[in-house]
Parts: sequence; C-alpha cells; structure tokens
Amino acid sequence: MKTTYSILTFFVMAVCALQITACKKYMEEDPKASITPVTYFKSQSDLDAAVSGMYIQLARDGAWGFTSKMTSYFGSDDLTTDPGLNKGDFREFDKLTGSATNSSLPAEWNGPWQTIYNANNIIENYAKVNSTEQQKNESAGQAYFLRGLCYYYLVRTFGPLPIVLGSIDVSTRPARSSVDSVYAAIISDLQQAKTMLGTDKVQGKPNRYAASAVLADVYLTMAGWPLNKTENYALAASEAKIVMQSGVYNTNTSYDQVFTTNNNAESIFALQYSVAGNLPNRSFGSTSVPLEEVALDGSSGWDDFYPEINFYKNAPVCKRTDLTFYTTIKLRNADNTTYTLVPWNSDKTHAQHPYYKKFRQGLISNGTADGVSEGDNSIATMQPSTNKETIIVRYPQVLLGFAEASAMAGGAPTAESYAAINEVRKRAGENPLTPGLSQTAFRDSVVYERAYEFAGEFGMRWFDIVRLQLLPKVIAARDKKENEIPGGTNVSQKYLAPIPFSEMTLNPSWKQNDGY
Repeated sequence: MKTTYSILTFFVMAVCALQITACKKYMEEDPKASITPVTYFKSQSDLDAAVSGMYIQLARDGAWGFTSKMTSYFGSDDLTTDPGLNKGDFREFDKLTGSATNSSLPAEWNGPWQTIYNANNIIENYAKVNSTEQQKNESAGQAYFLRGLCYYYLVRTFGPLPIVLGSIDVSTRPARSSVDSVYAAIISDLQQAKTMLGTDKVQGKPNRYAASAVLADVYLTMAGWPLNKTENYALAASEAKIVMQSGVYNTNTSYDQVFTTNNNAESIFALQYSVAGNLPNRSFGSTSVPLEEVALDGSSGWDDFYPEINFYKNAPVCKRTDLTFYTTIKLRNADNTTYTLVPWNSDKTHAQHPYYKKFRQGLISNGTADGVSEGDNSIATMQPSTNKETIIVRYPQVLLGFAEASAMAGGAPTAESYAAINEVRKRAGENPLTPGLSQTAFRDSVVYERAYEFAGEFGMRWFDIVRLQLLPKVIAARDKKENEIPGGTNVSQKYLAPIPFSEMTLNPSWKQNDGY
C-alpha cells in the first residue's frame, strides 16, 4: 500500500513581507528538522497572515524571485548564458552537465517545499478559525491551489517526490513516491481548490479559473513523457474550455504591455512583488541586459540569460518577435553621454547574441519603467529589482493548451482547435494557421507557437521539450557558438534535474536521479 505522508510547519507571519532579511536564518534551515504540531492562528487575521506568508515563501529571492528559479531549465533553446563571467550555475545546465551541488539549484527545490509546508499548516487548521465559512474556504482554497502548483513544478523538474500533506514526526524521512502518485495528489488539490475559490479576478490571488487553467496544463503534461496518458488530452481540453468560456480573460493587451503591467487582462495567476516592502522581483531589468550596456548613471547589465542564436533566427516574422527580442545593443561612448548602436552579432559585443526585450523594462508606472529606463538612443538607468509581477499562468497558455489537447483527443484538429491558436497568432501579428493540417502537423504548429509566445518565460519551453522528448532535435539545431555540450552526453538522462545534494544528505535512503 502506498503511504501518503503529511507535515506541519511554522507559518511565516506577514511581517516577513517587510523584513525578509530577518527570516533568512529560518529559510536556510531544513524545515523538516524544526517542526512542531502547534496551531498558530485562531482569528481570520491570523489566517490571513499565514496565507501571506505562504506567498512570500514562494515569491522571495532564493525561490521564485530571481532567474535562479530557472537554473535547470537552461537546457532549453530559449535560454543560454555567458561562456564565462559568474554564470557557472546556469552554464552547467546549458551544457547539460548540471550537478546536485549546483549552488543555484536549491531555489527550484526550497521555495516550493516551504510553500507546501505552509499550505499544509493552513489546510490542517483553517477550520478552527473564528471566521465565516466563505473567508475560511477562500484561505484554504489558496493553500490547496499553491500546494498543487508547487508539486506540479517539483515533479516536472525532479521526478518522484515524497508526498507530504499534513503533520508527521520531525525525524520522519518519507520515501519518494512515484510520479503517477504525485500527479494524483496534484489533481486532488486543484480540484479541491476549485470547490473553495470564487470566480472573481483579484490581483495576486487564484480563483476557480486559475485552478482549471493549471489543471488543463497538468492533464496535457500527463499525456506526454513520462506517463504518456493520452486519455488525458480530453480532460485537458475540458478544463481549458472552462476558462475560455468564463469571459474573464482575453488577449486584448498588446504583447509588450503584458510584460510592463500588473494584473492585465490575460494574467490568470501571478506572484506579486514590492521593492519598498523588501520583496523585489529580480527576474526583470538588469538580469537580461547585456554586460556591455552601461546607463548614463553608471548602472550596467547582468548578462544572466538570453536566447540561443538559432532560436531567435527561427522565430516567426511578426510583431510579437519584434517585441520579444532585443537586437540592437547600445554602447556608451567614451564621452559617457552618447551611445553607438550596434547589431547583436557585432564583434563589438562580447556575447554576439540577441537578448530579450520583453524583460527589460519591468513595471511601467506613470510612463516610467522601474527596470531599464531608456530611449531609442540612450539608457538613463537600470535596476535589478522591480515591482513587476511574475505571471505564472497567462491566458494564451490556456488557448494553446486547448488547441493541442482538443486536436490530440480526436483524430484531427477541430474548428475550435484552429480558433484557439489563431487567437494567439492574431495578437502576435501572424496570419491564421492554414486549415487542413494533420493531427501531428497541427500539434507541432502549436508547440512552435508556444515556444515564441512564452519565449524565456519560467520553464514554459523546457517543459514542452521534456514532455515531448525534444532534446535531440533542440541540440541538433544549436549554433556552434553556443556553450558546448560534451560528447557522449546521455541526453535521455537530462530531462530531470538532480535532487540537491543537501537534500540527498538529509534523506540517505533516496536514490539520486539517473545520470547524476
């Protein structure tokens, strides 16, 4: 019989939103080594604080607040990094040579687990709170949603996981459960969230449609590797259609404004940030700016990530591509006041790669960007910390997921399948997809569209590569200027990341993923 484990942890009080540094010691400790089964909240305000702490654990730096959240996804063609500089952690996975001791990898592990532990605390204790049923259910629904979401990212990244859904003795070291079992827990959580959440669109909070959107993606992923449950295509299409028929979301926002505004019309669920509240988003601004770009105030780019050359070259010719990629580099002249503009492949640039335009500006408020503030011919300043939300689920993900799932569930794409992908293509400035495609050709067209609609976004392209086993094709298309993958690399073992070394040490009975 499969055993389902549970755990209860400290919830992080809302004050952590203002004093993140004060929480660092707690964050760095092994949470499973310091847990006691105590109820920490009785009033709705206590419960609200616990819910806030749950979000903070996920959004913070060291979790999903910086580019390190994508460390093991650098094997994708929409992400690469510098062959030198201090980018070794990203470069390891870009070369498919990542290791369990990679110092940035824990960001992908610790943040979701801390959130899961906090969610467990809420789920176990929310019913005891002196409040209305609606308020209590809303809080618990958010906990179920985030727990399911976090397990979803963890299982796709690391494979088999311990299933921890309540309180256990602090000395217990639960075994890793099968991928199939983890997905069953994810589905259960998201379905439960749907029964407890409302339908209103509220910034920073999931609603019932957000749960359906994630469920649709879960079912689509389960239809591919490693489970290959093709019967789930129909379930994916059904959940996506719920969101599409809600009328709550649309693609009317200009593509560039999606990445410079918060709570726009296609933001289904997003993590919120506040520089003033010591919870900055460092996934925009300086991180995706060339090293040699220097602003008038002396601030400069971090050069953390950019797309591979051929990924850029293979992009569709359309408005979205122009808004996605940054291809003219601004080099400050010796007078420190004027700039020379050079193309991305100029020998005056050290990387000779295009960059991402859509991640440069951060949040624009009253016409001012809090990331890179620039004109056509100069850069005033650039900041690594912004107030821009990180959108985890966008409406085009639902549309393209429906297009693929509905086509794969039957023998061929339907009129609705075409309508869904063409809605995304229309906003991108592309012509409608040619009718009459075979099932496989249509699926490939959708996957191609997803690659460029979500280029550089948190794991989107990588997870498609994983579920469809596309690494050989992606590697074959790499330009010779990319970071070299060593000969003899067993590509089939690179779809999962290694469990971080510190976690393997704490759980000596676990077997490391193959190839690490």
